[in-house]
Amino acid sequence: MVGDNVENGIYQLREAQDMADEQGLDLVEISPNANPPVCKIIDYKKFLYDKKKKQKEIKAKTAKIVVKEIRLGPNTDDHDFNFKLNHAKKFLEDGAKVKVDVFFKGRTIIYKEKGELILLKFAQALEDVGKVERMPKLEGKRMIMILTPKGK
Repeated sequence: MVGDNVENGIYQLREAQDMADEQGLDLVEISPNANPPVCKIIDYKKFLYDKKKKQKEIKAKTAKIVVKEIRLGPNTDDHDFNFKLNHAKKFLEDGAKVKVDVFFKGRTIIYKEKGELILLKFAQALEDVGKVERMPKLEGKRMIMILTPKGK
């Protein structure tokens, strides 16, 4: 048995339980597979609370990946292109991934090359703040490219 106000040693179960009751604490089995099993005298509710608090802190520290989406057309003009480029630059600086897609409506699917050129131009304009994670790829009526922020 181990604990704060207890002399470490081997005790009978009843004796250990009485020691825990005297202190108003709980007898908790820490290592059941050890020979003899190891128990500790602690406040079990406080132990559970601390454990939950640690798990919450660990969860809060994990990085949450945010993906922002920007949609272009195969015939997007320069002004609209630059406007969306500025948005993408801000998203990348904030640490979010950016999914850029060119959506082909109706018969505009014949301009696949135009869509790919727009995406590559987009990636080239953002190469100082982000890098291409996935090159442009046609999926159905969309051509998709994913950019990630550059490490500092």
